Amino acid sequence: MPDGGPGHDLPVLAPNIGYPGIGADLAEATVGITSPVPTRARRPLGPVFRISAGWVLHMIQLAVLAPVLPLTNPSTHNYSAVNAGPSIHHLLGTDDLGRDLFSRVIFGSRPSLVIGFLPVVIGLVLGGFTGLLAGYRGGIADGVLNAASFVILAFPALLAIMVVEQFWTPVSLGKLTLMFAVIATPLLFRIIRATTLSFANREFVVAARALGARTNRILLRELLPNVIPAAVAFALIGVATAIVLEGALAFLGLSIALPSPSLGNIINEGVNNNLLQSNPYIAVWPSLYIFLILTAHNLMADRLRSAFDIRDVKL
Repeated sequence: MPDGGPGHDLPVLAPNIGYPGIGADLAEATVGITSPVPTRARRPLGPVFRISAGWVLHMIQLAVLAPVLPLTNPSTHNYSAVNAGPSIHHLLGTDDLGRDLFSRVIFGSRPSLVIGFLPVVIGLVLGGFTGLLAGYRGGIADGVLNAASFVILAFPALLAIMVVEQFWTPVSLGKLTLMFAVIATPLLFRIIRATTLSFANREFVVAARALGARTNRILLRELLPNVIPAAVAFALIGVATAIVLEGALAFLGLSIALPSPSLGNIINEGVNNNLLQSNPYIAVWPSLYIFLILTAHNLMADRLRSAFDIRDVKL
C-alpha cells in the first residue's frame, strides 16, 4: 500500500463509483494519507444517452399500457380497409386482413421486450452473484463454474434453442424466457468474473482485507460498485441481442404462435403471404421498431462504457 509520503506518485484506481470504499478510507486513516481520496473522472452521459433511454422507456411504457390504451384490437379484421396506407385512422396502415399495424406492432413488442429484458435480469442476478464470488475467492468452485460456463457457451445460442424447442413443445413465452436466461447467465457470469478479477488485488481491496473487513463487506462495498458499470453496459447489449434472437425465431415460426402478434411473426406473415410488393408496411414497421430499439440499446451501452471508463489517478 502507498504510504502517501512525499515523493510518492503511485497510480491508484478509484475504489468505487458513488462513494470511496472502506479500504481506501481505512488505509488513509491508518497510514496518514493527507491527500483526498481520488475519484474517477466521469464523462457526462450526454444527450445521445438521454434520447436513447427516453425512447426505450417510452416503448416499454407503450407495451406495458397497451391493454388500457385506446388501441384497436390487434386481431380485429376490417375488410373495408385492407392493405391501407398510413392515415389518421390507421397511423401505420393495415395488413392484408385489415388489422391495424400500429396496434399489432405495439402488442407485438410485448413478447420481444419481455424476452429481451427478463432473461438478462435473471442472468445479472445469478451470473452476477456467482461471478463476483468466484472472481474474488477463486478456488475449486471458480474452476467448476468457469468450466460449466464454457460448456454452455460452446453451443450456438440460436441452434441450441431450436433443438430444445423440438423436445419442449408447445412454445410459450415462459419457456422462451427460461431458455434465454440459461444462455444469458454464463455470459454475464464471465463478464462479471473477469471484471472482479481485475479489481480483486487492487490497493483498496488489499487494504480492506488487511484491516479485517469481512468478505461480504468487500464484495458489496469495494467490488460490486466497480463491477456494475461493465455489467450494465454488457447487459444492454444482451437485451438487444435477445430481441434479435426472438425476432429470428419468430420469423422462422419458432416463437410465439399466431394469432398472438410478435415483431418477428408479423414480418414472417407478410413474407410468407407474398404481400411485401403490394404492402411493404407489414415488414417495414416492425423491422424499423427492432432497428431503433437495438440502436438505442447499443448507444446507451457505449455511452455507459465511456462514462465509467476506469482510469488510474494519482494521489
